[in-house]
Amino acid sequence: MENDGLLEGKKILIVDDEPDVLETLEELLTMCEVKKAISFDEAKDLLEGEYFDMAILDIMGVDGYKLLEIAKNREVVAVMLTAHALSPENTVRSYKEGAASYIPKEEMTNITTYLNDILEAKEKGKNLWWRWFDRFANFYEKKFGEDWQEHDEEFWKNFYI
Repeated sequence: MENDGLLEGKKILIVDDEPDVLETLEELLTMCEVKKAISFDEAKDLLEGEYFDMAILDIMGVDGYKLLEIAKNREVVAVMLTAHALSPENTVRSYKEGAASYIPKEEMTNITTYLNDILEAKEKGKNLWWRWFDRFANFYEKKFGEDWQEHDEEFWKNFYI
């Protein structure tokens, strides 16, 4: 991908209560300076005490939405990464609460692509979710059925602006 350089040297906080997820993400993000946290308290201390370009936050197990609020207040670009909380409703909630993206854990091997999308959008002054729908609409359709958007039709109708 032509924009892999955007991640080079970025300081990223990864928060998950599963050590294997932390290890996998660290291996995938070798071009970044990575800090890991396995609990809410550890992540909160890091977010409040250090500078980060981005944070990758699990939702379940580490109170990801509360961490999202802290990240947002610290102007850290936050991405939600989840398996157990994967749903169209949580996608909408993540968007509305200020996350830069919402990534299913089973897609985590492509994390650099998704983070580059966000950094490219930021660089170009676009909505940080500008490529999300292209990346995940088919995934959601397979996972949740063709009517996955109907729970919040108004939101999705205006999503791709």
